[in-house]
Amino acid sequence: MDTLVSIRVFCQVTELKSFVAAADRLNMSPAMASKHVMQLEQRLSTRLLNRTSRRVGLTEAGQVYFDQVRPMLDQLDEAEAVVSRATVIPRGTLKVSAPVWFANPLFAGMLAAYRARHPDVVLDLDLSGRLVNLVEEGFDLALRVSAAPGDGLIARPLPPILMQLVAAPSYLAAAGRPKAVTDLNGHAMLKYALYPLRSVIVPTPDGEVAISFNEVLISGNETLLHHAAVAGMGMAVLPRWLMADDLAAGRLETVLPEAMTIRAPLLAVYPSRKYLSAKVRTFIDFIAADPLMKQASEGPAAAIDAISAGTGKGRKAGA
Repeated sequence: MDTLVSIRVFCQVTELKSFVAAADRLNMSPAMASKHVMQLEQRLSTRLLNRTSRRVGLTEAGQVYFDQVRPMLDQLDEAEAVVSRATVIPRGTLKVSAPVWFANPLFAGMLAAYRARHPDVVLDLDLSGRLVNLVEEGFDLALRVSAAPGDGLIARPLPPILMQLVAAPSYLAAAGRPKAVTDLNGHAMLKYALYPLRSVIVPTPDGEVAISFNEVLISGNETLLHHAAVAGMGMAVLPRWLMADDLAAGRLETVLPEAMTIRAPLLAVYPSRKYLSAKVRTFIDFIAADPLMKQASEGPAAAIDAISAGTGKGRKAGA
């Protein structure tokens, strides 16, 4: 048997978690797919897959082998395409890390549109909000709200993310609607844990103004802060993506949008520029060009282009 074919079968079975599905994708019988994996295990003198009547899973050795050979197959496909001047078809599992608040209808729509264009790519999204190690944890890509990608990583700028100060009408009715930046002093703040928002320096046409908030809730989960803001607990600085529906429905209001809108940098971060796989390249290109992405980055002309002094400039939001 052709060892390279056997490796492709093994990777396909691993990604689809099914011999039947892998065989169908590779236009062979399930029995032949099983023979290819058995031949590979005999060659390596180790079991790569645990098989039961209901599921297929990697052994420890299988995980190590898969992590090594999957990128090599991607590189081989790209090399063959370059030589033959053919179009590389993105395929395989694309493992992406992103902030918690990317779990929203706008981003889900982008994922659906990408999959419709590239049906051979399986999207594996981690939205835990933690700062992952791309290399050690096997991530292909991370989307990070940050001014810098991190040591040894490559970054491509994407359309920035608009973040705005918002509050529920019920809170503003009780606490008062600020008419100027100085009116923000003492207002209840639902604080994102990585933003030191108790004291904020806000640039205005008349110079910088220092504002002090009253922190009433601190969390590293933007979704919780979002729900607390809708409940009228206080003000919060949130990504516009996360609260677009609430703004449209009147459950939230922007507070001083001309002064308190932040245009935060969004980066697509990956481990190496060399041998960038088709699935990574096409995903980044797709997100960068998506009209909804560009629309979401448009805001007031006075939007702050970086998080001002005292509000966590350069931090990495999740991922």
